[in-house]
Amino acid sequence: MSIDSAALIVVDAQNGFVNLHSRHVVPAIEDLVTRWSALGLPVVFTRYFNYPDSPYERFLDWRELQGPPETDIVPELAEAAFRAHAVVDKIGYTVLNAEARELIGRAGWTDLVFCGIATESCVLKSAADAFEHGYAPWIVTDACASDAGPDVHDAGLLVARRLIGLGQLVTSEQVMARISARFGAPVME
Repeated sequence: MSIDSAALIVVDAQNGFVNLHSRHVVPAIEDLVTRWSALGLPVVFTRYFNYPDSPYERFLDWRELQGPPETDIVPELAEAAFRAHAVVDKIGYTVLNAEARELIGRAGWTDLVFCGIATESCVLKSAADAFEHGYAPWIVTDACASDAGPDVHDAGLLVARRLIGLGQLVTSEQVMARISARFGAPVME
């Protein structure tokens, strides 16, 4: 992981995706964002917005996240999102829409470190798209969850290993160890 050209991407940590299956990951994301940000490294948040007659509505009969408070970033991360390098709004699974690709290119990021919700959909699709666009994708496995449950989270990680490589799945502590090695000191425990 090239820390000097990496950005932490917090995927869809929104009220509408946090439930009994995914709530446990919010503190892990908060800790990762806090430790990453403390070093002045860039953090990008994403927000998903559904819309009437979207593919999600037409094919999945899913009408959630069409406005606040469901689309709001969870309260525990709202201040961090306000201070983030950017907040990218999206209407599909991937963060790599035109706005994000332009942002990534302008910033010169080569490594995209993903955490958030949901592992098997928006996190996985974003990481796979980063891979296909030539970026080094990293999924922080203990800072991701699925709102559909742990089995679906595990399935997402299984597919991620096939799509982007086993070595691209890391834990928060592995990320912090790489940052500590780069900056020469432990990063807030």
